[in-house]
Amino acid sequence: MPSFLNLVDWPEPVLELAGFLASFLATGAIGFRFVVIRPWLRRDGADDLNALARRGVRQAAVFGCLGALVVLGLHLNELHAQSVERQVSLGAVIGAKDTPLALGLEAAAVVGFLLATVGAGAGWLLAAAGVVLGTFRPAFAGQWLRLVNPIHVLAGGFWIGTLFYVVTAGILPSLRSGLTPERRGPFVRDMVARFSPLALVSAAVLALFGVITAWRHLKTLSALWTTPYGITLIVKLCLVACVLALGAFNFRRQRPLLGTDAGARSLRGSATAELAMATLVLVVTSLLVSMPSPKPPGAPLPSVHAQR
Repeated sequence: MPSFLNLVDWPEPVLELAGFLASFLATGAIGFRFVVIRPWLRRDGADDLNALARRGVRQAAVFGCLGALVVLGLHLNELHAQSVERQVSLGAVIGAKDTPLALGLEAAAVVGFLLATVGAGAGWLLAAAGVVLGTFRPAFAGQWLRLVNPIHVLAGGFWIGTLFYVVTAGILPSLRSGLTPERRGPFVRDMVARFSPLALVSAAVLALFGVITAWRHLKTLSALWTTPYGITLIVKLCLVACVLALGAFNFRRQRPLLGTDAGARSLRGSATAELAMATLVLVVTSLLVSMPSPKPPGAPLPSVHAQR
């Protein structure tokens, strides 16, 4: 059996990991702005909670813009590689099929986040349109099967990406702010209460489309434990189970403690552990999508690498 390192097409895993992280940054910023922190942005006045929420949103816009820029850059790099491989001009590759639409939506997300960093509310709408419509772009051409991978990644972004901002742009700034414990605890509690439904729905969608993706590549159940691809998938599933367990712990054990300063500090630690485990999942996934899918019995060795 070929060694694991020979099965992985380097440096593709590094690029895939960068793409996952960038996508999660962009998607999570949208989830944080429109779901988690929205009530405090709609309040009139300039009290400390309002100011804290606006600082968090600006931080999310900056990181979201960084993520959108990386997504666009990686796409352009992929198009350049295709032009070299096919020995055609870059313009010819960019003009093919729905590529202009894809690039346009990715650019719209970048511009939207840039506008959001300077406080333009319309920028968030443009960024959200770029991120979400970019996910469902294959549907515009009737390519329904191509929706599986993008929706899988979008759901992960709304879950883990939004959690990243809840911790870094919500919980941590509130703990470091001048808020009294009596105000800090309820603020964190209310943020988590708004995040939890999004996390639950996203996790369900992630699981559903993950199963579809796995079956499309495995083709037979025995490939799960008899091929390098399947074994790597098992490792990923074990890590995903750990993330789910940490999420369940936060929901069942930590959430009832919220409303107090001690509860907010405790959640910070457990949520950080959930993010760390999710990062390991992305690392393994980046390796997985760079490996060839198991071949059906009697089929020649595949030349196309597995996708998400």
